[in-house]
Formats: sequence, C-alpha cells, structure tokens
Amino acid sequence: MKTIQYLVRINRDPHSDWGASVPDLPGCVATGKTLDTAVRRIEQAIALHLRGLREDGRPVPRPSHRTVTPRRRSHEIDFYAIVAVAA
Repeated sequence: MKTIQYLVRINRDPHSDWGASVPDLPGCVATGKTLDTAVRRIEQAIALHLRGLREDGRPVPRPSHRTVTPRRRSHEIDFYAIVAVAA
C-alpha cells in the first residue's frame, strides 16, 4: 500500500492536553490527554480529511513541509513528527 508522509506539529502547554496539527492540511487537528492518543487521533484525522477531499473532487495536497525549526518557549512543548497515512 502506498503512503503519504505529512509533517505534524505536536505541542502542549502546562495547562492543556496534547495538540496536533498538519501545516499542509489547514484545519486538520486533533487532541489527546496523552501523546500517543494525540498521534493516533491525528493519523485518523488526516485519513478523514483526505477522504473528504477526494469525495468532494478536490486534489489531495502533496506534503510540502519537510523540515522546520521548532519554537522554544519556556513552558510549552513544541516539536514535529512525520505521520504516514494511506495514499
């Protein structure tokens, strides 16, 4: 099965759950109480987002973000990961 790899921003500040978003898919976001939950949910959100685009006859954006420089804030965790989904 062919896959597409999207860059995912993962962050958490001291008073919230984990959050995940996909820069190449505006509006595609997920949250979770644990990092594993947030990553699992963003994988599902990406698949759902792509299916919706296909059903609407819209093109699936190719991943354009490959590298980033994470921002450093004193109390916030902010990093990036690659998530592979079925093409």
